[in-house]
Amino acid sequence: MRVLITGGGGFIGAWLARRLAEKRNQVRIFEPGPSSPLFKKIVGPLNSSIEWTIGDIASSQSVHSAMAGCEAVVHLAAILAPACQADPLKGAMVNLVGTLNVFNAALGLKIKRVAFTSSAGVYNPSNEATPLPITHYGAFKLACEGSARAYWQDHGLASIGFRPFIVYGYGRETGLTAGPSLACRAAALGETYAIPYVGTAGLIYVDDVVAAYEAALLREPSGSRVFNLPGEVGSNDNVVAAIHAVVPQSKISVGGPLLPFAQDIGEGELRQVFPDLPATPLMDGIRRTVELYRENA
Repeated sequence: MRVLITGGGGFIGAWLARRLAEKRNQVRIFEPGPSSPLFKKIVGPLNSSIEWTIGDIASSQSVHSAMAGCEAVVHLAAILAPACQADPLKGAMVNLVGTLNVFNAALGLKIKRVAFTSSAGVYNPSNEATPLPITHYGAFKLACEGSARAYWQDHGLASIGFRPFIVYGYGRETGLTAGPSLACRAAALGETYAIPYVGTAGLIYVDDVVAAYEAALLREPSGSRVFNLPGEVGSNDNVVAAIHAVVPQSKISVGGPLLPFAQDIGEGELRQVFPDLPATPLMDGIRRTVELYRENA
């Protein structure tokens, strides 16, 4: 199938584009600018077979044009928590209005396979059961979930959303929770690095995340569902221990404020609906991340 990935030039998008292209899907990326060297490294030789479209996710016309001719869409485009905190209006335009543009375009173009990205940020650090965000980013993501349900209720447009927790792997180098990936990069390159926050949270390897999106595209659409993707719950001390096991001489430490996330949101009904999703152990994911940084140094 031909799949549009909004925000496909980023970390998760690049790995998803690679996975879908390897399965002989036609992949179209929608981004505000040209591809980065990191994107090209992640997708490798498949880069020549991936279509790149430049536009603004906050523009309904741009989104509609990019989605025309596609059979499915994975909506990843967003700006992360620090940017939303600095400029809430821009955060709302990109994260909320951008999502509405994707749903409107899918409705108008009769695209039935829609997967979108929410966030574990919809949960309050003191409440791991009920979404109650304390950041603009989390609030926008929770609103997107509600709008997805409204599109199903009002128009019968089905969708599947995912709430990834801390996603790590080769190429995750921006955002509040990039610390574990940056620590792997530093260890691979023989550099000193301190993960800039403390705390315990779900850690999910990027391969497991893109496998979930692929599974969503292959599923017969029905209803509007959102699933947690927490991965393996662990502290940054666990991350450092795993890195030291792979690179014993590494100089990685932890310091800074407490991460403002719920610790363990659980998987909920994820495996009831998607029983075959992979679950990479933290040690294996850290090892793979370090190895990829070494190979691409």
